[in-house]
Amino acid sequence: MRRALAGIALAVTSMVALSFLIPLALLVREQARDRVTTAAEQRAGALSPVLALTTKRADVQQAVAELGSRDRLAVRLPDGELIGTPHAPEEALDRAVRKRETLAIDTAEGWVYLQPVVLPGDRVAVVESYVPTADLTRGVGASWGVMSLLALGLVAGSVLVADRLGARVVRSSRGLKSASLALGSGDLDVRVEPDGPPELQEAGVAFNTMADRVVELLAVEREMVADLSHRLRTPLTALYLEADLMSGTPGARRITAAVGQLESELDSIITAARTPLAAGPAAGVVQGRPCEVTEVVALRLDFWSVLATQQNRLCERSFTPRPTPVHFPEDDFAAVVDALIGNVFRHTPQGTAFAVRVERTDRHVVLTVDDAGPGVEDPEAALTRGVSVGGSTGLGLDIVARAAHAADGELRITRGPMGGARVRVSFALADV
Repeated sequence: MRRALAGIALAVTSMVALSFLIPLALLVREQARDRVTTAAEQRAGALSPVLALTTKRADVQQAVAELGSRDRLAVRLPDGELIGTPHAPEEALDRAVRKRETLAIDTAEGWVYLQPVVLPGDRVAVVESYVPTADLTRGVGASWGVMSLLALGLVAGSVLVADRLGARVVRSSRGLKSASLALGSGDLDVRVEPDGPPELQEAGVAFNTMADRVVELLAVEREMVADLSHRLRTPLTALYLEADLMSGTPGARRITAAVGQLESELDSIITAARTPLAAGPAAGVVQGRPCEVTEVVALRLDFWSVLATQQNRLCERSFTPRPTPVHFPEDDFAAVVDALIGNVFRHTPQGTAFAVRVERTDRHVVLTVDDAGPGVEDPEAALTRGVSVGGSTGLGLDIVARAAHAADGELRITRGPMGGARVRVSFALADV
């Protein structure tokens, strides 16, 4: 933009300067020529009274010497005698005498003015006034140089002013762009100093207002999440009491363990919701030490195997013996595994078999969950956040997809060899 403004100023000012400079230059040249030719005509006219009084050679020579040099002023007497150095062609002199016509002639050496003087007895003398070419253009070059310098100064000044104005606009635009990118990257404290033209100042004020509103809305949302999570403590307390009443039985121990894990998850949600916005990790950034995929999947399968046994579900597992580290927090990866296996229990009838496999490629760790259920008719809709065809919240697969994307992987849903759905999730290997 800055370069465009400078280019526009250069083009416009150059055209304006040329529109004045060219006619002015021609006018200066014509004025210089008119000045010297008028002086030459006056010299010739001053000699005419002398010739009317006398045509003696000595008198005429004296008059020529007083009016100018012999190479600038010449006289052709009625008898054809020449006084001074003539520069006009012979035919021009004959024409002036014959037709008694005043002539102005441009020659290779300069400009010649012929003025006939009619004397008594029908005699004709001719006065010649000569101006060299150098005199015709004397001072023109200097005048053109001064005008050119003035024009260049005008153009340079306009370009400089346009560049300064453009720099101000560009600086304000870049500041607004940088602030927008920073806000989009998660820096909620970024603000801009309104600067530049009024329109950009208004845009800066609007940006600051928008950023403040975003921070306010996020804070309200996080507080709402914390409050809603805290409200779950009441039914958790009731579950603890029920487990105490059933103390000593295997079911009580499982309920106590499950409720304890649920309470730990709620504490994590409340802590994350109450964490200051600026302190939270940017979207898509995975923090924490690497976790071992095989270990996490094995632990979560042990948890779900109890319910699988109760529902008569055959569970197959296949783990690679090679290390499978990924840059993902262990708790978050456990939530991913629970979302995938939980979908099998939630969307397939009891007794439906499923299989969990962990593989390793050159760059990724691949977690595959197959089931023998009805499958997924619309994988794209299943990956849409908040959309569900099975009566759930529609968040599970979206959470898994976001986790895979954050770990430089991907999620694919296809038809598996068991006849049902196959969900393959890849995560980039960690460099350990």
